[in-house]
Amino acid sequence: MLVSVTERTREIGLRKAVGARRRDILLQFLTEAVTLSGLGGLIGVGLGIGVANLIRGIPVGTGTLRPVVSGDVIALALTFAVAVGVFFGIYPAARAAALNPIEALRYE
Repeated sequence: MLVSVTERTREIGLRKAVGARRRDILLQFLTEAVTLSGLGGLIGVGLGIGVANLIRGIPVGTGTLRPVVSGDVIALALTFAVAVGVFFGIYPAARAAALNPIEALRYE
């Protein structure tokens, strides 16, 4: 997210120059961070379920593997993914919101 803010400095400056408030910029980058981390969490849950289904029934010693993927674990994984997105999105979002529009438009 920090790289995204750095790469989009001119865009942020332009938005602020035409009237976007600090809160608007902050909300934009936090929404982006939560969306990306949420999608990553969904992909991770999907891969986890897929791997669990692939290894189901593999003989190990005297038994077989029977992985269990419960709804609680899925909810915890998605919650954790979104929390990580919020945590690591706050600093870049605050940094983007604090940019001076004139300096941002001059940035190269």
